[in-house]
Amino acid sequence: MAKNVISLEQAQNWAQVYREKNPDSVIAYLIPGIDFKQLLSENGTVDIRAYVGIDPESGLQKLMLVGVDSNRDDMIDSQKGYEIYDFTQPCPDKCDIKSPLFNLK
Repeated sequence: MAKNVISLEQAQNWAQVYREKNPDSVIAYLIPGIDFKQLLSENGTVDIRAYVGIDPESGLQKLMLVGVDSNRDDMIDSQKGYEIYDFTQPCPDKCDIKSPLFNLK
């Protein structure tokens, strides 16, 4: 099995525990490939870090991603072209209702 890969059964278990503890929360995010590629193309980006927040106006959960350098430091500096990406296509709404991670056991 490849590094950082888990089984469907383990993923479903983790998703079930999360949903039980957070019944009214977002259950997934659709991350547009073009945005992900842009983030990875920022000079010096070797990893990506995700932050979770809540938009106080809408009350919606937000997923924010930033590039991370080889020292594991966040790369946040719009003057240098290092942006904070707002990947906010949450599920519900942007869901794959046929997915075994959407329809748990």
